[in-house]
Amino acid sequence: MQFQPTEDQQAFRDAAGRFAREKLAPSYLERAASHTFDRDLIREMGSLGLIGIDLPVEFGGMGESAVTAGLITEQIAYSDFNASYVQLLGSLMGGMVAKHASKDIAMEWVPKVIAGEAVVGLGLTEPRGGSDAANLILKATKDGKGWRLNGEKTSMSFAAQADVAVIFARTGDNPGGGARGVSAFFVDLTSEGISRTHFDDIGTKPVGRGSVFFDDVYVPDENMMAEQDRAFGTIMAGFDYSRALIGLECLGAAQASVDETWEYVKEREAFGAPLVEYQGVSFPLAEAETQLTMMRQLCYYTLSLRDQGMPHTSQAAMCKWYLPKTSCEIIHQCLILHGHYGYTSDLPHHMRYNDVLGLQIGDGTAQIQKLVIAREKVGRMALQYDPKKGAK
Repeated sequence: MQFQPTEDQQAFRDAAGRFAREKLAPSYLERAASHTFDRDLIREMGSLGLIGIDLPVEFGGMGESAVTAGLITEQIAYSDFNASYVQLLGSLMGGMVAKHASKDIAMEWVPKVIAGEAVVGLGLTEPRGGSDAANLILKATKDGKGWRLNGEKTSMSFAAQADVAVIFARTGDNPGGGARGVSAFFVDLTSEGISRTHFDDIGTKPVGRGSVFFDDVYVPDENMMAEQDRAFGTIMAGFDYSRALIGLECLGAAQASVDETWEYVKEREAFGAPLVEYQGVSFPLAEAETQLTMMRQLCYYTLSLRDQGMPHTSQAAMCKWYLPKTSCEIIHQCLILHGHYGYTSDLPHHMRYNDVLGLQIGDGTAQIQKLVIAREKVGRMALQYDPKKGAK
């Protein structure tokens, strides 16, 4: 298969790249040190069609392909990793709301997401476990024509900044935990009974992970998304999409470091010759270019499968575990090739490394993604195999 962009896709890619180079790149390090995101910048991205370009036309989107959304994500990440997360979250959460929320909620909030006027967060992870995502204790109790939420969500992106969020809560009894009995609610984060915190992470500071606490928070019936007690599997299927976009985020950042390093080693001299003439310098960069090319093909192949309505769970999991890891390794090598100059905070390599590193943890660890791939190949046996006793 070939993944040559169409004329329209190339136009979107060029527009995103131009905005990223001119508006985002010059102040990336300055913004990366901030614990809040510039709302005016988000609105500017929205006005240029750089958020949720794949969302339905009826909600103000352009109805473009997942591949097109990926092209934009990669271009923005090349200049500002954190800004690319705004686009990723717009496509993921905007699509989730458009598909699973009530018509009234979707008509009100999806256009705001596309315009950069609102940020929708995702409340899934809880303090007692991240990888065991369905093992929830945040409780939703029926109260007349609505529900009362009590509990905590943690490690939530834009925790202190999101306007609304999709919150997963346990509505049914399931003694063994797990996905059965889990529902999802569209929650206004300014509601009474909600408090929020902000974590001091080493990277993705503007995205701002944190905790959100729910103290008897009332949510009306019409804010339930998908089917009661069965929302987890239904809604979580959308994460096959975001995992490919995450891969392109990481790739964009790594490509930027590689491009900058090629330029540096062409100009820097040692022992009477440019550094690039030494194989010990040029070969690691050649290897990085090879890896980036292969990883790019994997991501766009995954997105093309989605566009065709074909299964892509394994491929998405491959994107999610391999690209953050390999991109970190590439950025690290670029930092080293700059010598002690690369070790300073004057250059962006250290910040890109810290930003990408977080995605080796969040949104599904490498171990979980490998289990997903194995399960797709051989079924649930892959999750239960004991080398001493065989399959359970």
